[in-house]
Amino acid sequence: MRFLNRSAGRLSRHRRGRFAGLAVLLVALLVTGGAYAALAPAGQAEQSQDNAELVEQGRELFLVGCSTCHGQNGEGVLDVNGNQLGPSLQGVGGAAVDFQVGTGRMPMVQPGQQNPRKNVAYSDDETAALAAFVQSLAPGPDVPDESDYDTSYIYDLPEDERDAAINRGQQIFLTNCTACHNFNGRGGAMPRGGYAPSLRGVSDKHIYEAMLTGPSQMDVFSDGNIPPENKREVIAFLETLQEQPQQGGFSLGGLGPVGEGLYVFVVGIGGLVGFAVWIAAHTTRTKKGKETA
Repeated sequence: MRFLNRSAGRLSRHRRGRFAGLAVLLVALLVTGGAYAALAPAGQAEQSQDNAELVEQGRELFLVGCSTCHGQNGEGVLDVNGNQLGPSLQGVGGAAVDFQVGTGRMPMVQPGQQNPRKNVAYSDDETAALAAFVQSLAPGPDVPDESDYDTSYIYDLPEDERDAAINRGQQIFLTNCTACHNFNGRGGAMPRGGYAPSLRGVSDKHIYEAMLTGPSQMDVFSDGNIPPENKREVIAFLETLQEQPQQGGFSLGGLGPVGEGLYVFVVGIGGLVGFAVWIAAHTTRTKKGKETA
């Protein structure tokens, strides 16, 4: 018992030493680091290495195909007159790159008011690498996972719940999107030479990314504005639009009352005017023939 008391007293004296706290801290760090190295999954290190390789691959592609307009580090480029040749990509996130490149809008053939959809120039792997590089420049919306835009679960719901979800998507679309994309997603004209493209045939992933990033003149609908669940409901509503038959016959492109009014004015009223002129001319010829006889 006396021996134990003597040992405890010695430890107590050492504990009050100048470097005792530092020694305990170093021992704790060594033990924690060793335990983490022994127990941490190896997949995390492999994933980090794979991501670094993907970023480096994207950087090489970016320097060749994008840096002329966007700068070597995505900082943007001005022409000799001080006009924006290519905007900065720092902070736009990988989702914006995946949308622009995945729909063929980038790279542009030449600078213009709006870049139209066209055939893609990069493969899926190259697009993923470019998105990873731009994502590494600054924080921004990353490429969404398939579960973010998958709407299959909506169609597995009971009929009343499925209809309610699609109706919510319809109301969100009518409130936020019809001013530009028309009530049936056919697109429409915009100020300053722009236009809202048709949403027919656009993949669910790209619709989700467009809402998330706001390409061109489109507003950004972040998850704070429209939660992911509501974004999926909007996509489900657009899917039902593409499946609906044209009950009224010829849809005139589905451009709404403006296009229909123009058709009625030009074809309908124009045809009536032409028919009236023809009747008047025919009546005049008939009267002249009778007077001559």
